[in-house]
Amino acid sequence: MIPLLGPDPAGFPPVSAALNEPNGLLAAGGDLSVERLQQAYRRGIFPWFSEGDPILWWSPDPRTLLTPERFHVSKSLAKWRRQERYQVTADTAFEAVVDGCAAPRGDEAGTWIVPAMQAAFVSLHQAGLAHSVEVWRGEELVGGLFGSRIGRAAFGESMFSWAPNASKFALAAILVDGLWGEIEFLDVQFTTEHLLSLGAEEYPRSVFMRWLAEATALPL
Repeated sequence: MIPLLGPDPAGFPPVSAALNEPNGLLAAGGDLSVERLQQAYRRGIFPWFSEGDPILWWSPDPRTLLTPERFHVSKSLAKWRRQERYQVTADTAFEAVVDGCAAPRGDEAGTWIVPAMQAAFVSLHQAGLAHSVEVWRGEELVGGLFGSRIGRAAFGESMFSWAPNASKFALAAILVDGLWGEIEFLDVQFTTEHLLSLGAEEYPRSVFMRWLAEATALPL
């Protein structure tokens, strides 16, 4: 059993109470207000649920991070960046990036970026806490990434790519070029082979929580 959240936006249980299976499930319920989401991110917690399900809150162990020091720029990506195959901007088309991330992908059915989540992220963006990276080919949006930032901790929610290397351009803009300013890490939550190939590493949740406290306390 997991606890149901009440009206207090800071009323999360400690992350040490999260389940081992499914990994990181911590609580259910509550809302997706800006204040609650901000409190969640500061505590190493994020929402993730499907259409028709209650709001579910997670804090998996281990936690997967990309850092500027370990982000891997392949020879082909470095060549594409030198050739300026795409143009990269920040916060110029936030809602379009969220829509791109929510769009169906291949044989996947559904998305966790349900309408309620989309509206919540737009509210976070309007509050100055959520940001996007747009990757353009001419005037066509071909890739992007969105997430949030508190202090020097960044949280990547989702990315999409409709052209070769487009999402990698978005990641490089954040981790190499500092498009979101100076950050200590980009939290990507769960591990995938694709993220590992880019230099992502898993860390015990206890280590992540210590780094999170330090990074969120640093000035922008």
